[in-house]
Amino acid sequence: MHGLLRRLFAPRWQHPDPEVRRQALTRLDPDQPEQREALQALAHDSDENIRLAALLALDDVQGLVEAYPDYSQQEAWFSAVCQRLSGADGNTDLHKRQALVESVDDTRLLNTIALQGDNLNLRLAALARLTDDHDLIKQACHNGVAAVRHRAAERLENEESLKQLLKEARRDRQVVRIAREKLGQQRTDAEWIARQQQQREQLLQQLEQHARAPWEPLYGGRFRHLEREWKNLSYPPSPEQEQRFHQAVLGCRKTLHDHETQEQARQQSLARRAEAETTRDQLLEGLEETLNGLYHADELTFQDIDSLRAQHQLLSQRWQALSDLLSPSESARQRYSQAIVQYEQCLDAWQRWQAISTVLEQALTDHDHNAMTRLLKECAWPDTLTPPPLIQRAQATLAAEVKTPEDNDSVDATVSLETLDAELDSFEHLLEHGSFKSASRLHQRLKPQIEALKTPEAKLLKARLKHLGARLAELRDWRGFVAGPKREQLCSSIETLANDHHMAEAALDRHHRQLVKEWKALGDAAANREQSARFRAASDRIHERLGPWRDQLSEEREANLRAREKLCEQLETLLAQPANNADPDVLREIRDKARHQWRHYSPVPRERSEAVGQRFGKIRHQLQALIDQRAEQIASQKHALIEEVRALRSDDQQPLTKRTADAKQLQQHWRQLGRAPKGAEQALWKAFRHECDQLFAQRDAHKNEQAARQQQQLDSLQTLIDQMDSWQPTSADDASTLDSFLNQVSQLEPLPRNRRSEGMQRRLNGIVRARRERLGRLEIADTVQQWQRVFPLVAAHLAADQRCLAGEGVENIDAAEVVSAPLPKPFMEAHHTRNRQRQTATLPLSSDDQAALADALARLRVHLSLLTSGSVRQSDEPLRLAIQVERLNEGIRQERTHSEEIIDVLAALMALGPMPAQQWEKEVKELDSLLSDLAETPPHQAV
Repeated sequence: MHGLLRRLFAPRWQHPDPEVRRQALTRLDPDQPEQREALQALAHDSDENIRLAALLALDDVQGLVEAYPDYSQQEAWFSAVCQRLSGADGNTDLHKRQALVESVDDTRLLNTIALQGDNLNLRLAALARLTDDHDLIKQACHNGVAAVRHRAAERLENEESLKQLLKEARRDRQVVRIAREKLGQQRTDAEWIARQQQQREQLLQQLEQHARAPWEPLYGGRFRHLEREWKNLSYPPSPEQEQRFHQAVLGCRKTLHDHETQEQARQQSLARRAEAETTRDQLLEGLEETLNGLYHADELTFQDIDSLRAQHQLLSQRWQALSDLLSPSESARQRYSQAIVQYEQCLDAWQRWQAISTVLEQALTDHDHNAMTRLLKECAWPDTLTPPPLIQRAQATLAAEVKTPEDNDSVDATVSLETLDAELDSFEHLLEHGSFKSASRLHQRLKPQIEALKTPEAKLLKARLKHLGARLAELRDWRGFVAGPKREQLCSSIETLANDHHMAEAALDRHHRQLVKEWKALGDAAANREQSARFRAASDRIHERLGPWRDQLSEEREANLRAREKLCEQLETLLAQPANNADPDVLREIRDKARHQWRHYSPVPRERSEAVGQRFGKIRHQLQALIDQRAEQIASQKHALIEEVRALRSDDQQPLTKRTADAKQLQQHWRQLGRAPKGAEQALWKAFRHECDQLFAQRDAHKNEQAARQQQQLDSLQTLIDQMDSWQPTSADDASTLDSFLNQVSQLEPLPRNRRSEGMQRRLNGIVRARRERLGRLEIADTVQQWQRVFPLVAAHLAADQRCLAGEGVENIDAAEVVSAPLPKPFMEAHHTRNRQRQTATLPLSSDDQAALADALARLRVHLSLLTSGSVRQSDEPLRLAIQVERLNEGIRQERTHSEEIIDVLAALMALGPMPAQQWEKEVKELDSLLSDLAETPPHQAV
């Protein structure tokens, strides 16, 4: 009961029947608040039609858009949403509609809004939501607003889509231009990418070739230039190119690293050489100081000779070891030779003295002056060397026998104070440098001389000698204080070394030599027999243990010596017959390898090392001279190449392409020559490269000028093509305008061969073909119009033919009376022929004559049909074949235009007679239809 009452008294818009609700909805006013609420409730109704009607009544565009996805397949909803959003219906403001369009995703709806929107921004907003190329092509071709068409065309990027747009878009030249420009831009981008790839490939080839090339002064700069050029390219490389680039870079960096390593090795070699030279100088200074000490000593003892021998042995060993590693300089070799000569003189004099010392001592005891004189003469002791005490005694004894008091006075007088003062300066200098032995000997010699002076001026010398003697005693005490513990330490070290049976022989020998060197360096400071015996015993044990190892080392040295001699023989053979075109780089490599092998074959026997070292040094100098000679020859050849490039750069008679090709060949020749001397190679390369760069700059400038000229040609041709495209002939007389255009085009030839010029040429050919076709159609239309103007004359001839056939008499038609305008020559000749045929015709016409007229008329109709549409009836197929064969034969003899052929057909039609009326009426309708088709003016065409 309650539900019944509710249905009875409820509003109609709440009725359960949708039809009742729909009828009630039409009576609701959205301006009334209560009824508006009812409409808002119906906007959520389950029935889609009621819901649509409620939303339309409320003018709720947003509700329509939100509900549209559920009913997008229904046309009513689609139409309503389109009308509301496009502004065709409703009162929704533009900004709200535009915001709603920006939220729509339905392609069909967006296409319709873009085509029918009432505002440009609204259409553009709908267009912005479209993403498919087909939709954009549709908008670019069919949208009624130019800005929308242009925006749609600008959004297309796919090449196929742009080509399709170019085919379909004929109504808007701007759209066609945009499509062409984008296609051109894509082609330009593709060409740019191709150029980038080509440049990358060229750089890769240059880098790979550079990685295989040997080092040269500009190797690093060229590598950095190529690497910088690679980084300057905008288009990213492919993974394969990236991998090849990294491999080439690694190769170049390896070459640079190898050169740096070689340079470091060279610097280290120079440092070792400097160190060796310093060591040599120190050794030579030590030996020379010892020899000078012997020359200035008061007397010569066994200890002095033993010390000299030990120092000579140390010098010989160290000198040989250093010579095995690095050959000495000429000045050092001379100093060494002089020191050895002085040493041998001293040793020879000492040996002679040893031979006569016993006999001389007996002669002194016996006071045998003759024997002493003879023995001293045999000894031949050098005057510059301090004699032993026994020789001094013998000389003094012999001198005392012949000396006079006057001589003594003269001897005393010869002692110069200045000389003694200079000797004291030398004595002080030796003390300052710690040269104890030399200072001690000089002190022993100076002390008796200065103390023997009696003059007042000698007091200063005596005081200074006393002071320097105190300093010498202090130096002696200090050496003894330091040398005592040091000797004990050395004895302990050498005994420990002698008891170490696990140390390798090489290390044992090295430590033993070092200890012996340190022991000898102490000299006689704090020396005692016990420590000397301990040290000598341990050293003898070590020598005994090292005997087999030293024998093996001697064999190895002999093998190394033989290898060095063989190496010298090989180098001497090479130098005896050098090749005229020997590559200095190969010679440098031979020199470096020979030096490396020489160092490898080390050590060698000391007694023969100097001779083979001098031999190898001489060979090295000769090899270096050969290298320098070849390098100088290469330098002169490179000077000639520079002059050739300079001549090419200034030679304006030859083409620039040939000059650049010749320059590249000269560059190849440059690389094949090898390197010039180190100081000149870089300067020569800079000069050669400068000349080549100047020549290539001329080439680039010529290319740029040619490209600019070609670009100007293409721009002029493009302007001319656009003018031809916008021009349409209106009459047959416009053929002269087309010829003028073609003359201008011929003046721009020859054109550069590229994709743009080919495209422009194809477009030009299409435009010319279309314009010629139009001119031909216009000429045909003019011909048909001429026929139409003279058709009254044809009608007059036809009427005269009928009167003649009816027997009313033969009548000549006067063309001037029928047609006011003068007749063209073919029609005038046909007019006279028609008059003559009436006069010569046999009346009445026989059936054969009528059949001949019918065939001739049908033949003209078929001929005209072929010239118009190209199709004929099946029954006329034999005539068509005959006419085509005839046309081919005439075309072989003389080529005729379409218009001339039509004039001939029309003239033949006018000349055909006398024509029966029924025969004419049978063909005239089709003839008129064909002529009407020919008279139509062709529409304007865009290419």
